[in-house]
Amino acid sequence: MSRRPFMSKVHDITALAARAAVGAVLIAHGLPKATDPGGTAAGFEAMGVPVPEAAALVGAVIEVGFGAALVVGLLLPVTGVVLAAMMGSALAFAHVGDPLVGGYELPMVLGLAALALGFSGGRLALDSLLPLPWSERSSRKQETPAAERETVTA
Repeated sequence: MSRRPFMSKVHDITALAARAAVGAVLIAHGLPKATDPGGTAAGFEAMGVPVPEAAALVGAVIEVGFGAALVVGLLLPVTGVVLAAMMGSALAFAHVGDPLVGGYELPMVLGLAALALGFSGGRLALDSLLPLPWSERSSRKQETPAAERETVTA
C-alpha cells in the first residue's frame, strides 16, 4: 500500500475546509429564502425575476440543499455547476450594476469557489466512497496493475 505524498493530504484537508466554509455561507444565504418564501418572492418580483414564487423556492432548495451537498462532498461536479449557475442568476438579477466591493463580490466568489470545489473537492468527500464516473474509486476499478495484466495475457 503506497503512502500519499504530504501535499496530497494537505489538498484533501484544505478542500474539505473550503467546502465547509463555502457551503455554510450558501446555506446561511438560503435559510431566509426557505423560512420566508413569500417575502423572498416579493423581493424577487421587485428585481424582475421571472416567476418569483417558483424562483424563491428553487433558490432556497439550491442554496440550502446543494450547499449541504458541497459540505459533505456529494455529487461534487453537479453541485458545483448548479451552485455557480445559481450565483450567476444572483449576479444577473440582484447585483447587475452594483460595484465590486459591497455589491457583487460575494455571489461572484461563492459561485466560482463552488464551481472550483466541484471539480477539485478532495478525497474527503462522499463522492470518494461512491462508484461515480468521476470518483477515484471508479477510476481505480478500471485500472489493472501491470503485473496483473502480464499474468492475464501470458
